[in-house]
Amino acid sequence: MADYPNEEHVVKILKTENVTHNVKRFTLAKPDNYVFTPGQATDIVINLPEWKTERRPFTFTGLNEWDHLEFTIKIYDDHKGVTNKLGTLHAGDELILHDIWGAIHYKGEGVFIAGGAGVTPFIAILRQLHKENKIGNNKLLFSNRTTNDIILKDEFTTILGDNFINTITQEETEKYDHRLIDENYLKEKIKNLDQYFYICGPDPMIESIKGILLKIGVKEDKIVTEEF
Repeated sequence: MADYPNEEHVVKILKTENVTHNVKRFTLAKPDNYVFTPGQATDIVINLPEWKTERRPFTFTGLNEWDHLEFTIKIYDDHKGVTNKLGTLHAGDELILHDIWGAIHYKGEGVFIAGGAGVTPFIAILRQLHKENKIGNNKLLFSNRTTNDIILKDEFTTILGDNFINTITQEETEKYDHRLIDENYLKEKIKNLDQYFYICGPDPMIESIKGILLKIGVKEDKIVTEEF
């Protein structure tokens, strides 16, 4: 892992493409000797005068060995913020990368629990494990509002097979569960409490699931959330 204290990297966008109806993949040029660990993040600034004071954290979703950087970002069109502006950018536009920092670190086999765009820290981790043939019995329990919101559905299916478990909260479908990730649901899906549990999503979801896991007997040192 390498850190770049107070260092800025101006990088060009090489390509943008839609992943879902409101999530975009950004392929960026990679600075020389730039090193990160799957699960880590950086602060990004849009390289335009009126956006220079707006820094936002985003997780690397590509692998460190790639010759480019990748970010998978949910675009919020309902307010005129950073992601809304990002959604208007194209190849040739520039972003500024800041420090590489903590986020979520893989500690061992377990259950990844994600809500919506909270899955992004898990993308690089699971891709790396898959590449190294170390995916083992890792599971991804993924909650979304609708089936159209599922990020990288085909790739996660390829990587995890039946260990890719989806639950949809605002739409009923025969293909996936129609449940909230509550205590009963976790008890149904999880039999081994002595594995790692990685949680990422909206703060209230993280706190709720962490509380449930502790209640049903998971040790605190087995619960992994984002580190800042």
